[in-house]
Amino acid sequence: MNARIVPLVIVLAIVIIGAWLVGSYNSLVALDQGVQAQWGQVENVYQRRADLIPNLVATVKGVANFEKSTYIAVAEARAKVGQVTIGGTENLPTNAAALSKYQAAQDGLSSALSRLLAVVENYPELKANENFLDLQSQLEGTENRIAVERMRYNEAAQKFNTMRLTFPTTIVASMFGDRFQAKAYFQATQGAETAPKVQF
Repeated sequence: MNARIVPLVIVLAIVIIGAWLVGSYNSLVALDQGVQAQWGQVENVYQRRADLIPNLVATVKGVANFEKSTYIAVAEARAKVGQVTIGGTENLPTNAAALSKYQAAQDGLSSALSRLLAVVENYPELKANENFLDLQSQLEGTENRIAVERMRYNEAAQKFNTMRLTFPTTIVASMFGDRFQAKAYFQATQGAETAPKVQF
């Protein structure tokens, strides 16, 4: 009777370990795909903003004839974003340095757009232009979407990273090498920790 039990226990142990390995692998795959899908949403809203910029600049140029340095700053910031994404963005979630560079380029574009919109305040005829108001509203909505999608990406990355580092799932993750690399996070914009000074 003992001769029959030992092989059954071994087979049962192999089945349990195999099921655990498959379950852990599938959980990591599902979470990794969640991060990739959320990264796609981040790229989508950044692309929406990039698509709005030429129309916004053209509308401003048509109504307000102010210093070209503002247009140049927006164009250069948009070009920097393009340079960062030339190598592709699909591996950014697993490369903290590349994601930081990408984020810095996007933050530079946000800053240039803020300067453009600040200068526009000096032109009442532009603030009354329906096309400009529509573009400005779309841009503001897009900036809000960017913040939301970045937050959701960080949440998905945190779930993946937590699962990846949890024992014993970390064993499965290490068995597949680069397949399950840790995901990088978006960080707060540099200087965001300092409250702006308000002067009246």
